[in-house]
Amino acid sequence: MKIEEVLLQLADRILDFDEASLAQLQEKYLNKVSDFAPNRDWERSIIVYFLINSVRVKNKIFNDRIKGTQSVDPIKSTKNLLKIVK
Repeated sequence: MKIEEVLLQLADRILDFDEASLAQLQEKYLNKVSDFAPNRDWERSIIVYFLINSVRVKNKIFNDRIKGTQSVDPIKSTKNLLKIVK
């Protein structure tokens, strides 16, 4: 199976989750990401955190487009959903 196919299947599975359920996990994974450890669990936590955040950003862009309030630059309208992890 190609990498792209695997990623698309993963995207389909993630899109089946509702945002509220994902949001409940976001704080948990932010805490894991903030507590750096050079291991596979920490790396997985980073991926999970950003997958959750990507759904939130996608929903923000989608909702803004449906309402007709989308700015020219969708990144600017979603900056408040993006968090820098240090």
